[in-house]
Amino acid sequence: MPLRRVAGCRCAPGFSLIELLVVIAVIALVIGLLLPSLAKSIATARQFRCQVSLRSVGFDFGVFADDTMYGDRGNDERIAPRFKLETFQESEYGIDEFWRWGDKDSQPLPDAEGNDPMRCSEVQGGLTLQRGAPCRSGGVGPTENVSFTFNGRLDRAPRRGTDGPRWTQVTLTDGVVSEPGIPLAWDVDGPVAASRGMSPVFSAPALDATSGPFADGSLWFPALRHNGAVNVLFTDQSVAPSTDPLGETDWKWGFLPR
Repeated sequence: MPLRRVAGCRCAPGFSLIELLVVIAVIALVIGLLLPSLAKSIATARQFRCQVSLRSVGFDFGVFADDTMYGDRGNDERIAPRFKLETFQESEYGIDEFWRWGDKDSQPLPDAEGNDPMRCSEVQGGLTLQRGAPCRSGGVGPTENVSFTFNGRLDRAPRRGTDGPRWTQVTLTDGVVSEPGIPLAWDVDGPVAASRGMSPVFSAPALDATSGPFADGSLWFPALRHNGAVNVLFTDQSVAPSTDPLGETDWKWGFLPR
């Protein structure tokens, strides 16, 4: 019986070590090229989320300021139709006369329902709200974890007194909503505010002031945390980013309410 010849096994040759190293190098190069774009895309998405949060604050401000639409102005009901910017902040956080958590003396944020008002997605630390305390008196903290600051010149302005101008707390009307270009709130650098021993809830640039609370620049601490830009909310509810907020010629940083 004739013997059958068994066909030889033809196996594809494997990768040599050099070829494997080349493949790894190419993959590493591609990843290296993609990572900056990916990181920038993630940062842009977070910036957009921050802008959405500010727009929500802006919408609430528009309702709070409107004499026909507002629901509860707390203690400012007695000065209607005017209101204080600090009262609006307290309504957003749910503190002082707007306390939402019953008999609890303090409340960490986010709460059990996930509520975390006025939060920038780039700020990771939690906040703690204190019952019976206004914003400027420790109602919100710690300073390092506060996301947004409000325009101090919409809170305090010079008023003529017998011994010269004095900076006093002022009130606003619904007319401020229709005025374009007035900064209302923006990203705050909480750690810088804390290092200066300042409250982060109100701030403003010095501009050309030679006296008053903003003159020395210690109350100016914006956070340029979105690809080098700060997000700014305006009283007309619009939001815009800027890498040079004081260089924006149509932004009215010096506006003072009448």
